[in-house]
Amino acid sequence: MFQIVCIGSSSKDIFFPTKDGQVLNTPEDITAQKKMVFELGAKYHVDNRFEALGGCAVNVACGLRRLGVSSTCYAALGRDNIGQWIESELHKEKVGVDFVQKEDCLTGLSAIVVDENTGERIIFSNQESNERLKINPEEIKNFAWISVTDLSGNWQDALKIVENVFSENGVKISYNPRGRNITEDAQSVYDFAKKTEIFFVNKDEAIELVTLVNTEVKDNEKINDEIFLLDELKKAGAKVVVITDGTRGAWVSDGIDIFHAEVLEVEAVDSTGAGDAFSSGFLAGYISDKNIEECLKMGIANGANVVSYYGAIEGLLHDHNISQFSEKIKVKKIN
Repeated sequence: MFQIVCIGSSSKDIFFPTKDGQVLNTPEDITAQKKMVFELGAKYHVDNRFEALGGCAVNVACGLRRLGVSSTCYAALGRDNIGQWIESELHKEKVGVDFVQKEDCLTGLSAIVVDENTGERIIFSNQESNERLKINPEEIKNFAWISVTDLSGNWQDALKIVENVFSENGVKISYNPRGRNITEDAQSVYDFAKKTEIFFVNKDEAIELVTLVNTEVKDNEKINDEIFLLDELKKAGAKVVVITDGTRGAWVSDGIDIFHAEVLEVEAVDSTGAGDAFSSGFLAGYISDKNIEECLKMGIANGANVVSYYGAIEGLLHDHNISQFSEKIKVKKIN
């Protein structure tokens, strides 16, 4: 029996590294403070390209499995070559595929433009198969843990199904929404967070969620403060709230204490999958009954190693080597 089922997106990711994009600082746009631009109509040459497994459910499932947590993926694939390739790669990672659905459509595919100067990226994705994912509550009710990430299609209905399983079976839920979910229906995201054991968001997502749910919050200085955001999101009812912010590290609140950890200094190649790697590292520690500080260290270590490689999978750490990275990370209690 698997310890956790990871529900959400799957895809094949194709990476195009380039130094030709211009990065603009736009601090006046509180939810998109940096942008990358290209000349309209121009053609740009890339020296190389890379292909890798992708999709949040796949990334988290692989990250957990490498850290000793038995995981299975609950996702939808098309009946095409890309779908076959993803399933084959999951077998290699020893991630369960019994709940992978096959649909007569295109499998999820992402084209990712990576800024070689910073390792940051822009993702263009097609989610056709992911939008057809259907959750059968009978198939997920007996797991100890459910990880919910990056849902597409009728995602509000999917959340209701998982919520009912939680109410009837007491399963523990880890939830990591994506920006599109928050933009489309922030209240549904916030309400579902009440049922979660761990609620993961990055800082931009936290800002957007807080300001959309509580429209009276208009002070930009306050909105930009991680402690304020943690406090506001903790009101939703999640047992643990985690906010990540790229190179600035991560903040965690368990309702009693607040912790912050800085990132490891590494040469970043590509930031794709760093958030999912952090989530799987933190979650693996939590499932193994480690304290919040150790979970935070494992998340930071996993995320830091992933950005040294293209794609979300190659740099994921294993249970036999994560400690040599996590022991270098300092965690500070800030309340």
